[in-house]
Amino acid sequence: MPVDTLDTSSPPRRAAWKGAFPSVAAVLVLFLAASSAPSPLYVIYQQQWHFTAWVLTVVFALYVFGLLGSLLVVGALSDHLGRRPVLAAAIALEVVALVLFLVAGDVVVLSVARVLQGVATGAATTTLSATLVDLEPSRGRAGAITAVAPLTGLALGALGSGALVQFGPAPTRLVYALLVGGMLMAAIVVARLPETSLKRPGALASLRPRIAMPAHLRADIVPVVPAMIATWALAGMYLSLGPSVAAELLGLHNRLIGGVVVTLLAGTGALTVLLLRARPASSLLAPSSVVLGLGTLISLAGTTGDLAWLAALGTVVAGVGFGASVLATFGTVARVARPHERSSVFALANIISYLGNSVPAVLGGIAVTALGLRIATVIYALAIMVITFSAFALRLNQVRTQRRSPVLPTREKEAL
Repeated sequence: MPVDTLDTSSPPRRAAWKGAFPSVAAVLVLFLAASSAPSPLYVIYQQQWHFTAWVLTVVFALYVFGLLGSLLVVGALSDHLGRRPVLAAAIALEVVALVLFLVAGDVVVLSVARVLQGVATGAATTTLSATLVDLEPSRGRAGAITAVAPLTGLALGALGSGALVQFGPAPTRLVYALLVGGMLMAAIVVARLPETSLKRPGALASLRPRIAMPAHLRADIVPVVPAMIATWALAGMYLSLGPSVAAELLGLHNRLIGGVVVTLLAGTGALTVLLLRARPASSLLAPSSVVLGLGTLISLAGTTGDLAWLAALGTVVAGVGFGASVLATFGTVARVARPHERSSVFALANIISYLGNSVPAVLGGIAVTALGLRIATVIYALAIMVITFSAFALRLNQVRTQRRSPVLPTREKEAL
């Protein structure tokens, strides 16, 4: 998932123990892995508790709303209280959520667990990302980790959960028990960390969300909004309904496949981010939209034609577009926003992305309930393709307009 930009000024700090940086990176991956672990289980919950597809997608969306609220409200809190207290609270809240998953017997408890998990993940990801920057003198390395770790965690969590559901005992319990153990190890890592951020006043004031799109940035940011929406709408579809599509439409009832579906998209996206992270964001905007739309089209063709291999190929292609689009859209925001604007502008970018991640998924769930999974999947995929190719057209028009302009601001010249 996208993360906020960070204040990369280096506060005074004590020397960290050897291995602190990779350990913190592992904790970041763990949090995102925990967030995708329920995806292969949704089909089982649905069968056991007999709820509709729209309820399933609402449960998924509750996590996103908890995450978004946490990012907006407590995203900067560790700059005032210190990294360790915020991380300790996030881990404790995550453990509570995982215990609720362990004992869940109905949708209500599952929903509460997802909200708490969203809040914990939002607080943890921003603070862990800031901690990585604090620990690593070379900001390039920290930046690469914060870009790759979220998608890597999503991929590993879904794949690991699918494997445990298929081959392990207690399919709706074991994965959460193991994640609780992982969080206890994360707590040990945090306990050993030196405090890398000095306490300073303003903690209460930092809880007020700051969201803005300065007028001078609209020409740069508005054209990337459709790409943001399409990218995260596709991710929301795979994370919520992907395992159901694999089981009911492609006849792939092996529970591991539910995790593989998510992993093909998120894992390919993570690899793409790693390989393309040095490319200018402006050079990726148009190609990423085309590849995302093309991958969605191929995957849809495989799904409607009952060709699992073609659907898998389309997912991989879409994963390339997914990773490239994340770099392009958030890279554009980072490039054009001035330092004093970045926090509020990235807050807006997160709102757009997470609403794109959750609202279409819920609408898709309603469509599944009303029209059936096959028709709803076709409509969802076609909508994503329309949005992606709209993003492509907007980008081409933006470039054409910039080339005709006789005088361009420096940041626009860099985009050409």
